[in-house]
Amino acid sequence: MRVEPDDPRRPDVVALLVDHLADMHRESPPESVHALDVEALAAPGITFWSVRDDDGLLLGCGALKALGADEGEVKSMRTSGAARGRGVASRVLAVILDEAARRGYRRVSLETGPQDFFAPARRLYERHGFVACGPFADYREDPYSVFLTLAL
Repeated sequence: MRVEPDDPRRPDVVALLVDHLADMHRESPPESVHALDVEALAAPGITFWSVRDDDGLLLGCGALKALGADEGEVKSMRTSGAARGRGVASRVLAVILDEAARRGYRRVSLETGPQDFFAPARRLYERHGFVACGPFADYREDPYSVFLTLAL
């Protein structure tokens, strides 16, 4: 499994992100969907990684959004259906956290959902030390959002 910087506009990545956004819209009302689209993930201030197997098959992805000089946000964590349970999310999250530390961030935060659909994601983040927090950056209280943070 390789985690490398990538272009979110690659066709296989676009397909994975389209599935990601579709799931987000199935689980939450439009005003509570905070997932970024492909063009937003390609914007300055966001570093995007893909996870691929040795044959180049896309297994998952994740991104780090700069929120300022000392804070970042985890975005677009997604594992393909076929790769779930293989440690893909843990691998990309470790890369994201290493990069955040290398940049000198004091903390990394994220937003996810409270619904059962998001329970595996919440467990992943909690295993890596994330704890509940209030809204950060431009977020507001929302019954469809759970906010987590990790001090580095």
